Amino acid sequence: MSSIKHLKQYIRQLSDEADNSRLPSFWFTDWLLAVIDKPSLFLITDEEYQLTESELAQFYAGIEKLQAGIPLAYLTGQQAFWSLSFTVNEHTLIPRPDTEVLVEQVLQWIQSQPINDEHPTPKRLLDLGTGSGCIAISLAHELKHHLRYAHWHTVALDVSPEALEVAKYNALINEVGEIDFIQSSWYESLPTDMMFDVIVSNPPYIDEEDAHLAHLRAEPMSALSAPNHGLADIEHITQLAPKYLRAGGLLALEHGFDQGEAVRQILSSHGFGAIQTVQDYGGNDRVTLGHLA
Repeated sequence: MSSIKHLKQYIRQLSDEADNSRLPSFWFTDWLLAVIDKPSLFLITDEEYQLTESELAQFYAGIEKLQAGIPLAYLTGQQAFWSLSFTVNEHTLIPRPDTEVLVEQVLQWIQSQPINDEHPTPKRLLDLGTGSGCIAISLAHELKHHLRYAHWHTVALDVSPEALEVAKYNALINEVGEIDFIQSSWYESLPTDMMFDVIVSNPPYIDEEDAHLAHLRAEPMSALSAPNHGLADIEHITQLAPKYLRAGGLLALEHGFDQGEAVRQILSSHGFGAIQTVQDYGGNDRVTLGHLA
């Protein structure tokens, strides 16, 4: 380890290692920056920086974990999402860019709704299976910073108490206090008279037999896969949604790239109309929305 003296030499070696690794190349430099606790510009402005023995030891220990399948976000404990930063750990999924499409679509729908500025009607949004809280917090953050939507209140549910602790912390560090966090298996612990204008969820949707799950083994499997070819939780959420969704309200669901047609059929069979599927940034079906008739 001591043969590598300066940052510029180290970056050169990392580049070579990335070429020979299945890991994303930026993981190496991002992990290095996390170890030395410096911004990315430091790689350019301070190439002569000399890593200490303890920094080298920490870096190599992390690389071993990355190569063993531990995602970078679990090493750094942080993941950017929307315009915010979220703490993550082994109890939560790592927020993905594709989920930003779900946030985007819900915000567009809310902004399209008429508002009585003099006497705005209180509105309520439900995030099912909140995990790190990235969806609920991003939505609440956006609504909070637009005075016309300050009358919206967010409720976030998750069955995992450990995940809820992470979500509560993320709400705190992102200065979003307008969220009620409730431990619940889907709707189970909700009062039956609590109604919502929007229900949003990124539920488990990967087929339990999908070979790709092997590459995601570090993340909580209960938040990734579901029975019935990945559709069981989507079916459950949609079936019960009319009990908690106001007439004309929005149900917005993230799903797999090959599940668009099946999810549209599920929404249609449970009384939803104006159903549409939106593609993610890679051009794949990712989010399906419907309005309760």
